[in-house]
Amino acid sequence: MNHAQLTALGRALRLLGEHGEELTTETPDARLHEYKADLKRALDLLDETVTTAAPATRCAEHPNGPVDEDAPDRCLLCETRRRTARRAELNGAYGPPRSAPASAAGPAPSRYGVRGDRPQPQQRWLPEAWNGQVWELCGTPRRDRREAELYLAAQRRGPRPATAYRLVHEFTDYEVLRIWGEPLRSDTEPLGNP
Repeated sequence: MNHAQLTALGRALRLLGEHGEELTTETPDARLHEYKADLKRALDLLDETVTTAAPATRCAEHPNGPVDEDAPDRCLLCETRRRTARRAELNGAYGPPRSAPASAAGPAPSRYGVRGDRPQPQQRWLPEAWNGQVWELCGTPRRDRREAELYLAAQRRGPRPATAYRLVHEFTDYEVLRIWGEPLRSDTEPLGNP
């Protein structure tokens, strides 16, 4: 809304407010027709000013999002998020808090995490690299085995390849399909100092 539209609309609405205060049971029809013309003028100004669609939901985050009639704010996206949170609470999906790892050094940090940090298995292929301590994800899990093998081949040819790579099939459990290289355990301290 630009300044001219704002000024004209404000003036028209203030005029309607004055008409509402003047209205009585003895107001003549000529005045009522004048009120009607002013009301139409204000509605026309409002139609020109409003450029977006009317909100479909009462959600401030997704006003024009998909509608769920059963949700309190009619927003399907927010209601799905709430249902997921309730379901996770009921199913105990969060589980007990993790304890500190047994080794003081712990696994080497990875952008993708280590196996214990990942969710329940699905049908996918996991490219993993040996970091000298543990196997860790070295890329996004793939739904296609050939794509995962091509990714690992590119990693082995890359500028900083790991000492070993492996491809793990994850379905109802984990199954190591193929290993490239030797996963030798390396000391975290370069000179062997504790």
